[in-house]
Amino acid sequence: MKIELHQISVRELCASYNDLSIQEEGITGYGGRLNIRPKYQREFVYDEKKRNAVMDTVWQGFPLNVMYWVRVGNDQYELLDGQQRTISICSFIAGEYMMPFDGNLLGFNNMTIEQQNRILDYKLQVYICEGTDEEKLRWFQTINIAGEKLTNQEIRNAIYSGAWVTQAKRRFSKTGCVAYKMASDYMSGSPIRQDYFESALEWIGDAQGKTIEQYMAQHQHDTDADELWQYFQRVIQWVEMLFGRKYKKEMKGVEWGLLYNRHKDTTLTATAIGEQLAKLMADSDVQKKSGIFAYILDGDVHHLGIRAFDANTRREVYERQGGKCAICGKPFDIEVMEADHITPWVEGGRTISSNCQMLCRDCNRRKSSK
Repeated sequence: MKIELHQISVRELCASYNDLSIQEEGITGYGGRLNIRPKYQREFVYDEKKRNAVMDTVWQGFPLNVMYWVRVGNDQYELLDGQQRTISICSFIAGEYMMPFDGNLLGFNNMTIEQQNRILDYKLQVYICEGTDEEKLRWFQTINIAGEKLTNQEIRNAIYSGAWVTQAKRRFSKTGCVAYKMASDYMSGSPIRQDYFESALEWIGDAQGKTIEQYMAQHQHDTDADELWQYFQRVIQWVEMLFGRKYKKEMKGVEWGLLYNRHKDTTLTATAIGEQLAKLMADSDVQKKSGIFAYILDGDVHHLGIRAFDANTRREVYERQGGKCAICGKPFDIEVMEADHITPWVEGGRTISSNCQMLCRDCNRRKSSK
């Protein structure tokens, strides 16, 4: 990895600044040689307060955090880290917003020549790097420690950029994108922070026995992302067919693709599932409602976080048993005993005092393994 420190003025940075993000063509500057926001990158994140803070730092002549570019060709660069600060500066110079300077609300075009030059002559500290994709990925992860931190998926988008990422991003990573419209009842997170894209990649990677990085590397130079999109549609259609959209709060953030990969060929009926869902959602012993969907599919009670006996119930039953294990009859301190359902929850047993017994750890392990 080759890394060099450069001083670049705001004047140089903003030369030929061009925002074509609406047309999916990214944002460029530095005389057209710097891709400020490549097609794979995030939408603008800074709010007005943070954006203004950047320009106030420049105005006061205070140092901004160092920025990082990567050389992608002969005198051609992509912005690796510092996009939000760069867009804040360039969009101000382009006259896109006004802000207070020394008590006066000004845009760049309202400033005197001296005031403009004060900003344009400001020097930015920029590291320019060259290296392999693997080296850039490691470095990107290392430097991503300040400001509006990139998510893991935003970092991957930067490394595996190309037409494939651009196509996938249109579907998964835009405000109001089609994936959000289809699956927002089932998924948590934000499309523009790449949460939907990352989930879809994790799910299809699981189906194919690949990591997200392996899947993206394999498809980086594809001209479309149809395989991923079609897979995602199948997952969401399967979820909607089986579980509907009634329990939106509980459905948010479930790993639907992983469940689809394991149970898509299981014969299930929506009517039977609906009855089971209603019963489990009403069960006060079920503490983890989001685990109900996986439980219905595989029967593993551990998904449900069944309510444990509280301290008062444990003490009551311990005293009722005379401090002895209900199975082996030996005496134990309460601290080394465990509360157990006499009739298991799956057989209709409730988490109440009359259905509780205190067991020593060995007896409870043997009982649980039967």
